[in-house]
Amino acid sequence: MAGFLHVDIKMFTPIKAQNSSRDSPPVTNIMFLKTHKTASSTMLNILYRFSESHNLSVALPKDSMFHLGYPWLFVAHFYVEGMEQNGPQNHHFNVMCNHLRFNFPEVQKVMANDTFYLSIIRNPVFQLESSFIYYKKYSPAFRRVKSLDQFLADPWKYYNVSVGLKNVYARNNMWFDFGFDNNAQAEAGYVHRCLSEVERQFQLVLIADYFDESLVLLRRRLRWQLDDVVSFKLNVRSQRTISRLTPESQERAKSWCELDWQLYQHFNRTFWAQLYAEVSPRQLREELAQLRARRRELTTLCLQDPEPKNTTQIKDQNLLPYQSGDAEILGYNLRQGLDNATLHFCQRMAMPELQYMAHLYSLQFPDKPPKNIPLRKK
Repeated sequence: MAGFLHVDIKMFTPIKAQNSSRDSPPVTNIMFLKTHKTASSTMLNILYRFSESHNLSVALPKDSMFHLGYPWLFVAHFYVEGMEQNGPQNHHFNVMCNHLRFNFPEVQKVMANDTFYLSIIRNPVFQLESSFIYYKKYSPAFRRVKSLDQFLADPWKYYNVSVGLKNVYARNNMWFDFGFDNNAQAEAGYVHRCLSEVERQFQLVLIADYFDESLVLLRRRLRWQLDDVVSFKLNVRSQRTISRLTPESQERAKSWCELDWQLYQHFNRTFWAQLYAEVSPRQLREELAQLRARRRELTTLCLQDPEPKNTTQIKDQNLLPYQSGDAEILGYNLRQGLDNATLHFCQRMAMPELQYMAHLYSLQFPDKPPKNIPLRKK
């Protein structure tokens, strides 16, 4: 891979975590809780690429499913291909990273005891704005309003708890993804117990608002190489489908999603504490510069145009992103004339999550019918 461009070889060697042996291998047993609208599709691509390049097994959705049972609480034998109800209890996969609603005892049936657990969260103001556009036609709470500002002015006028799981995207969606009640009261004792539970179960919670800093820390914790974490932004929306909330609406969003807000505040603090426990400010600047330089180089190497394109402009169907709600999801065109090895690498970098999941499914389960990927749903 270093042959693609002339770069410092340090960029392709693993960074050793503090107190680790010089010969420590990269972490290969990983459970990533994929939360919604938090740059998690980009994270999924990183994990898929690492899994494929290291010949790791991935816990994939069963049969024709695309998620691991979401929004239902995760149950291993219901939702994971290869996990049978009466099968062996030690049938473990290396990587688990598709959408699920976290259920620790059931996840433990799928993953080895030494699994590294991580997730990612985002400022709930921006997470809710993204969810509103993406799930506008799915969530009953969002269908009757023209804007998120209108919804937040009187959310209980549109939000009905009795509707059930279709409304999980409209309030405290990240809290729900971690397995908790998104409609619970934000009572101090309850919140503290839940946050403590997340801290016990997850070694690392990344912050989407500081994505590059998150990748620096992730690379160190997993002892990976730089190209393992370099990525293109995936599942990104066009600017015309991004709303600018009023200051009043931003404060209302924090109050409406108070559980998510407390989750975010807590793990934003712990993230920076963990990061600066491992790197000095100077080291962080250097590693961020390396990461961004390599991303620019791979952008030049792989992409016809660094700016993502809408679906009418994307030439390769394998690179067409799934469309949802009122969002316009963008994707990429690859440069022409790439040699086979470079083309393979660049395709994986730019491949949307549904196509990549279907690709891995066919590799792992060649005797099963392939996944039928919907691309243009609106």
